[in-house]
Amino acid sequence: MRKYLAELLGTFMLVFLGTGTVVIAKGDTLAIGLSFGLAITIMAYSVGGISGGQFNPAVTIAMMINGRTKVQDGIFYIITQFIGATLASAVLAIFINALGLPTDGFGQTDFPEISAGIAVLVEVIITFLFILVILMVTSKKYGNSQMAPLAIGLVLSFLIIVALNLTGGSLNPARSFGPAIFAGGSALSHYWVYIVGPVVGGILAALCGKFMGSEEEA
Repeated sequence: MRKYLAELLGTFMLVFLGTGTVVIAKGDTLAIGLSFGLAITIMAYSVGGISGGQFNPAVTIAMMINGRTKVQDGIFYIITQFIGATLASAVLAIFINALGLPTDGFGQTDFPEISAGIAVLVEVIITFLFILVILMVTSKKYGNSQMAPLAIGLVLSFLIIVALNLTGGSLNPARSFGPAIFAGGSALSHYWVYIVGPVVGGILAALCGKFMGSEEEA
């Protein structure tokens, strides 16, 4: 149970800090990217030793494909990740109401300036790059366990900065789910993009990582 709770708490922190920076702090692009990235780094150092610090269904799928996470654990990881993201948006809703902010603003991801096809492509590319980095920096042969959380947080930050004005830079179906169900509207109707893109990106990263030697023994 500890590892499932760790995934719930890690995903909660990711969504709470990241979307809170968007909605409550009204941060700029740099602040938003860093808030998501540093949330991952903080929680990976805090509870990563318990669960592996995945906090993202696309990461969990990649880990299952490459045999690092058992299927049963992976299923429960994904469930708790979605619960954590939803709870974070629920808590944010309390603060949004207290401040009298617009009730359709939860830091949700969407793509008002581009087509759905391009949005899927963006999410595939950025998720692929993100998860490939995760697989390589945590590999037994090529990784660095001490620096891995920092590298993962930094790459997430900069990928979000690049993608923020395209798709909102999700890379994570759970991250987009919590805000979407509270915000509704196009964020909810477009949510499928944030399942398809990250999952495809994760699968491709798992296959590429294995080819690059991510699963080889030291």
